[in-house]
Amino acid sequence: MKKLRTYNLIMGFFHLIQAGLMIALSNDFALPVTTRYLRFNIQTQSLQPKSEEIATLKIGPLVALFLLMSAMAHFLLTIPRIYNWYTKNLKKGINYARWYEYSLSSSVMIVVIAMLTGVYDLSSLILMFSINAMMIFCGLMMERHNQNTKKTDWVPYVFGCFAGAVPWVVIALYLFGSADGENRAPDFVYYIFFSIFLFFNSFAVNMFLQYKKVGKWKDYLFGEKVYILLSLLAKSLLAWQVFGGTLRPE
Repeated sequence: MKKLRTYNLIMGFFHLIQAGLMIALSNDFALPVTTRYLRFNIQTQSLQPKSEEIATLKIGPLVALFLLMSAMAHFLLTIPRIYNWYTKNLKKGINYARWYEYSLSSSVMIVVIAMLTGVYDLSSLILMFSINAMMIFCGLMMERHNQNTKKTDWVPYVFGCFAGAVPWVVIALYLFGSADGENRAPDFVYYIFFSIFLFFNSFAVNMFLQYKKVGKWKDYLFGEKVYILLSLLAKSLLAWQVFGGTLRPE
């Protein structure tokens, strides 16, 4: 337990340093945010869909944002009063802070990946952010509910896996439905899709091993440390792949 404070502090600095580098080094690469709604066409006397660009989002600050969220969460957990609350819950087999942070940071990650594959519609981005957050909250419910069960109830886990799969299905439709040749998505976007998809699933595997009590995962704290490490690796990998693909200064 005592080592967890130092572990969180170190991980917080890893995230913070990378966020600072993203802000300092990234170019102004931005992507549009659009809306699509019906408008009455006087000439045809019918309702017709109309698309409109309402804003542009710089990707560099978005990447820095999910890194900063993790940094802030790690630093908060080192504050004595919060750390006591954190360790008290770990002994019960739950980490509220993890799920609250993931619900925001991983959802921003999904939005970044979706935009890189061509999902610009504001409504779609809001829905993808929200359903990804719901996946994370299912993880919270899994831990909260199973504190009081003699036999593990896997219902929240199954529902969470279903919710988590939906944004990736949408991203895959955009990515692999794009044209071939010059109009296809850049190679780095495909690398992001496959690598971050595997990392997102590794969190589910970690939880599965925790509740199945496989090997070192019999100790809940081992799984907690794995969550922290996976979070750093997933966010770092996405950040630097995006940086290498679009954010490098010219």
